[in-house]
Amino acid sequence: MIHNARILAINPGSTSTKIAVYEYDTVVFLKTIRHSAEELSKFEKITDQCDYRRDIIYEELKNADVRLDLIKIVIGRGGFVRPIPAGVYRVNELMKKELIEGKNGEHASNLGALIADNIAKQLPDAKAYIADPVVVDELEPIARFSGHPLFQRTSAFHALNQRAIARTHAKSINKKYEDLNLIVAHLGGGISIGVHRKGRVIDVNQALDGNGPISPERSGSLPVGSLLKMAFSGDYTFEEMKSMITGKGGLFAYTGLNDAYEVEKAALAGDQNSYNVMEAMAYQTAKEIGAFSTVLKGDVDAILITGGMANSKWFTNMIIERVYKIAPVHIYPGEDEMRALAENALLVLKGEVEVKEYK
Repeated sequence: MIHNARILAINPGSTSTKIAVYEYDTVVFLKTIRHSAEELSKFEKITDQCDYRRDIIYEELKNADVRLDLIKIVIGRGGFVRPIPAGVYRVNELMKKELIEGKNGEHASNLGALIADNIAKQLPDAKAYIADPVVVDELEPIARFSGHPLFQRTSAFHALNQRAIARTHAKSINKKYEDLNLIVAHLGGGISIGVHRKGRVIDVNQALDGNGPISPERSGSLPVGSLLKMAFSGDYTFEEMKSMITGKGGLFAYTGLNDAYEVEKAALAGDQNSYNVMEAMAYQTAKEIGAFSTVLKGDVDAILITGGMANSKWFTNMIIERVYKIAPVHIYPGEDEMRALAENALLVLKGEVEVKEYK
């Protein structure tokens, strides 16, 4: 009976590993394991941490008296695999090889598939999967054009949470995700805005280190001419320039804070600079939503706003007042990657999704 089957979700971060056990659609165990810099410094590569993190997961599950024999699916956060269509993928040898090599990028999320596979192989009847990694790429050919053939627009965004929220919204109105046209704006450390046409994300701003609105830590789209002059001025290293774009851009560059809640507090307390930057972030987010509505030729069923900053009614209202005439706006505050992983695993258990092969 799938109602008794359990799902183990694993989400490795740079200094933590989140684990959750679900029985059908109910969470029965949830834990965030913290890793000190001293512990992690022993490992040369991120993927060398696999056995170390796996052993800690086993210890936590044992201490919580979690029955491992009931686990049927171990699902890890998808790392930097090759660009692939959205969906649930079986962890296979090719995927593991590329993640270990860091062929497509080094990131803590690369451990998700490796740990999931390692644990699943030790259980009597479990299989390992990943779902909707950040490199999900379903861009239409026309969306890949930049402005020069040596540069191509790429897809990197909050795919896991965007698609989970889109499915949640569809379910709330008794529709199928695959029958809707949606614009989903994820407001986190980076801001990604995706065009979801009938279940496929056909256009999205490259939220990792590319374009789009300013965000708490990222500069988004910058004036290219000015950027080039600065890059070749000799005053900055490559790493310094990179940090201006991702890590020390956006709100941090303007205010010295990368916490949108703190900047909002300062804005509402009368700090004009903080107010101006928050308003500009809302303005640019709304402008991107408006631009993406043209991809759907105005046929937009709903605009969904999610992510941590969606908890702020003040901030989201500044966006809504600019986009509400395009389509109804719905707010889904926060993000729950563990539940999103579990929901994908549950679709597998229920036979409602076709598991894909990484090749």
